[in-house]
Amino acid sequence: MGRRSDHTPQELRALLVRHGHALMAERGFARFSAREAARRAGYSVGTIYNVFGSLDAFLLAVNSLTFRLWSDWLEAALEGVPHTGTARIEALVGGYFSFAADNANAWMAIYDHRIDRETPMAAEDVTAREALTAIVDREVGALMGTPEADQGTRRLVRSLIATVHGHCALWLSGSFALMNEPDPAGQALARVLEVLAAQVRERD
Repeated sequence: MGRRSDHTPQELRALLVRHGHALMAERGFARFSAREAARRAGYSVGTIYNVFGSLDAFLLAVNSLTFRLWSDWLEAALEGVPHTGTARIEALVGGYFSFAADNANAWMAIYDHRIDRETPMAAEDVTAREALTAIVDREVGALMGTPEADQGTRRLVRSLIATVHGHCALWLSGSFALMNEPDPAGQALARVLEVLAAQVRERD
């Protein structure tokens, strides 16, 4: 059994998050056990509460690691894609679906973990989550010729993310198969491109 003195506070936090994330990816949210995550890290479950203050805070940190990996995945999907036409938007939508498919348990856990919106979130967890939407802000802003901080673009981006997410979640749950839809990712991309084309026309 490890001791807290074996690691700095940041090292201990990272260790617990790493083992928690691996367990989440293996078992999914419904079968996740904080006790088992702590055991795999070499500590007792009480250490999680000492470090994070609550189970919700620990789960937020675990899910934030998924956001970091997701951001890295999207940046990799964009690498080398030309800044012409809608190629980078297509890469983003494809990357959204491929990350969810390859990391289904961890991806679904982000949305299975429901907490009160008033629950405080550690600054590093906020940063991890904002980094993902910032990538989409950047790419949509570049396509539309608007600054990333443009509030209209930011609101549009969040609506587009919701559209893609809905298609992706229904696909992973098997609901699209029941509706005999063979290409949910293609449908999601089509809706996104339709909206963006309309927005560009309005600005011209």
